[in-house]
Amino acid sequence: MSIEAKLEELGIKLPEPAAPVASYLPAVEAGGVLHVSGQISMREDGSLIVGTLGEDYDLEAGIAAARRCGIMLLAQMKAALGSLDRVERIVKLGGFVNSAPDFTDQPKVINGASNLMQEVFGEAGRHARSAVGVNTLPLGVAVEVDAIVKISD
Repeated sequence: MSIEAKLEELGIKLPEPAAPVASYLPAVEAGGVLHVSGQISMREDGSLIVGTLGEDYDLEAGIAAARRCGIMLLAQMKAALGSLDRVERIVKLGGFVNSAPDFTDQPKVINGASNLMQEVFGEAGRHARSAVGVNTLPLGVAVEVDAIVKISD
């Protein structure tokens, strides 16, 4: 089954890839690897999910925000590669969670993006990962996730 068919089966509609908010590229392909810049938490309507986990949002809202980051990662991959069928493996996700000082569930939050990759790519979606709590993120968003992806020619 193609990845496009899998997305349709899962009811996932990819948004237009977000434009960079500073001086960088959304994705860079080098040596058979695609490096996707951090994607920030955005709702389906394009508005930002702004706030702090443990203050403004609970764990479930954080997981949903990370999933939205994952969906934007997929949109950036498709834009860079032409087809998500070129993805051989999700190698690593890096997750950043805007966290209250006593919030310690960053790994559970980033599961929103990790689980999405496994739903879409199956075993090839299993990856190495980091999940880090920070006191602020660009534009005040709740979550940011970047990716390293092995690709085919």
